[in-house]
Amino acid sequence: MSAEATSISLLSPVILLTAAVIAVPLIKRLGLSSVLGYLIAGLIIGPFGLAFFYDSVSILHIAELGIVMYLFVIGLEMRPLYLWNLRKEIFGLGTLQISACSLGLTAVGLVYGYSWQVSFVCAAGFVLTSTAIVMQLLGDRGDIAQPRGQKIVSILLFEDLLIVPLLAIVAFIAPNHVVESTSTRLQSIGIGLISIAGLIAAGYWLLNPLFRLLAAAKAREVMTAAALLVVLGAALLMQVTGLSMAMGAFLAGVLLSESTFRHQIEADIEPFRGILLGLFFLGVGMSLDLNVVKNNWVLILSAVLLLMFVKASMIYLIARMTKSSHSEALDRALLMAQGGEFAFVLFTAAMSAQVISAVEHSNLTAIVVLSMILTPIIGFLFKRFTQTTEQTSLENIRIAEGLSGKVLMIGFGRFGQVSSQLLLARGIDVTIIDNDIDMIQNAERFGFKIYYGDGSRLDILHASGADTAEAIVVCVDHKETTNKIVELVQHEFPLTKLLVRSYDREHALHLAKQNVDYMIRETFESAMLFGGAILEELGVDQSNVEEISQEIRERDKERFETEVAADDVYAGIGLQYTGPRPTAPLITPKHTGQILNEDDTQQ
Repeated sequence: MSAEATSISLLSPVILLTAAVIAVPLIKRLGLSSVLGYLIAGLIIGPFGLAFFYDSVSILHIAELGIVMYLFVIGLEMRPLYLWNLRKEIFGLGTLQISACSLGLTAVGLVYGYSWQVSFVCAAGFVLTSTAIVMQLLGDRGDIAQPRGQKIVSILLFEDLLIVPLLAIVAFIAPNHVVESTSTRLQSIGIGLISIAGLIAAGYWLLNPLFRLLAAAKAREVMTAAALLVVLGAALLMQVTGLSMAMGAFLAGVLLSESTFRHQIEADIEPFRGILLGLFFLGVGMSLDLNVVKNNWVLILSAVLLLMFVKASMIYLIARMTKSSHSEALDRALLMAQGGEFAFVLFTAAMSAQVISAVEHSNLTAIVVLSMILTPIIGFLFKRFTQTTEQTSLENIRIAEGLSGKVLMIGFGRFGQVSSQLLLARGIDVTIIDNDIDMIQNAERFGFKIYYGDGSRLDILHASGADTAEAIVVCVDHKETTNKIVELVQHEFPLTKLLVRSYDREHALHLAKQNVDYMIRETFESAMLFGGAILEELGVDQSNVEEISQEIRERDKERFETEVAADDVYAGIGLQYTGPRPTAPLITPKHTGQILNEDDTQQ
C-alpha cells in the first residue's frame, strides 16, 4: 500500500477522533452531557458543516454496533429471574406508555393537516425513544441499576420489540402494497421464534463451556475475541431473521448474566461499546440536513417542540397513573421525550413503500435528529433551574473517596446503626457509606461520620477502601442491591471477610449458596428474643426458655440446610426448589412438629 493511500485511509478516523476529543471535554466542562458533545462535533464535521464527510448513513450503520454492545452489557446485569420480575414494567408499563404516546403524536400529525397514514408513521417513529441517548444519560448519572432507571430500561426493551410489527404495519398501509399470504406470515413468525429459541439454547448449553475452555487456555485476547463473537453473532442471527440486532445482543447478555465470567466479558466489551456509541452520536449529528431545516424551519421547529411536549406529557401522565412520584415521572418524561434511531429505519421503509414522500422523509428525519440534540440540553436546563437546592445540599456531604478502614460498612439504616455501635465502642476503625442524603445528614447530628456512596458500584468500593478492609459488612435494606454488592465483593475482593444482613429466608438461601462468611436474618433473631421475653413474662423458667429457643434454632438450622441442599440438587437439573412451606401449630412450651418461620407467611 502506498503512503498516499495509507494517509487517505487514516484521515477519516483521525478526523472523527479529533472532533470527539476536542468537543466532548469542552461540553463536559460546561456541565452538559457528553452526548451533546458528540452530536455537535458530528454536525460540525459532517456534510452540512465543514464537509469532511459526505456519507453519514454508512457511519450510522457501523456505529449501530455501539447500541448493540450497550444492550449486551445491560443484559449482563439482568439475570433471567430478575428480568421475569420486570415483566409487568416491560409489557404493562411499556404498553400503556406506547399506546398513549402513539395516540397523542398521531393527533399532532393530523393537526398539521397530514393524512392519517403520514401522521401514523410520524408518531410511530417518534414514539420509539433513542435507546443510545437515554442509556448514555442514565449511565452518566449512575441510575441504570436504580428502580427508576430499571423502569426506563424496561420500556426501552419493549420499544425494541416493536420495530418489527411497526415495519409490517407500514407495509400494510402502503398504497400499492401486496398483502402477504397467511402461510408467508406464519413462516416469518416461525423463523423469528426458532431463531430466538436457537439463541437461548446456544446460550444455555454452549456459551459457558466455551468461556471455561478459553479461560483455561489463558489467552486474554482470545477471550476478548470470543466476547465480540457472541455479541455480533447474536445480533446477526436476529437481523437475518427480521428481528432487532439490539434485542439479540440483549438476549445474549441475559444468557451470560449467570456466568462466572460475566465481569471479565463486560470489561472486554466496554472499550468497544464506548467508542462505537460515540461514533453513533457523531453519525447522528452528521445526518442533520441544515438545508432542510433552513427551508422548512417554521414547520420543523414547531413540530419538534410540539411532538416533544405531547410525548413528555403522555409519559408523565402514565407514570403518575402507575403510582410514580412527581419527580420520577417528570424525570422519565424529559429523558424519553425525543425520537430515536429506529425512526430512521421506519421512515426509510415508509418512503420505499410510498407512504411518505421524499420531502416528508427529510422533514421527519430532521425533526427526530433535532429532538435528540435537544434532549440533553433540556435535561441540563431543568436540572440547573429546578434542582439547585438539591445540588447545594451535596456541598456539605462527605463523598466516599480515598478512604480506608479495618471494616467497611455499606448501609446505615436501623440495622447498620445498631451494629456499628459495637464496633465503634471497641475502637474499631469503621468506614460507613450510604446513598441516602437525608439519613447521612440526620446521623451526623448525632456525631456519626457517614460518607456518601453507592456500594453497588465497583469504583465506589475501591474509593471506600474495600481493597484494604479486613471485613465488608452489608446492611442495606433491599435484597436486590445486597445481591449485587455480594457478587461484586466476592468477585473483586475474594480474600475479604463478607458479613451480610439477609432480607428473609428465601434471601438467606440465596446468600448461603454465595458462600458469604456470615449472614443473619434480622427478623428471625429479634423475633426469637421477643418470643423468649414473652415466655418469661408468662412465668416460664429462664432455663426452660433457653431450652425451647435452642431446640427451635436447631430445627430451623436443619430445615435451612435441607432446603439449601435441595436447591443445589434441583439446580443441577435446571429447576428451582420451592419446597413445601408447612403451616405450624402455635409455639408452646411443649411444642412439637414443624416450626413456622418469620417469612413462611410471606411466600
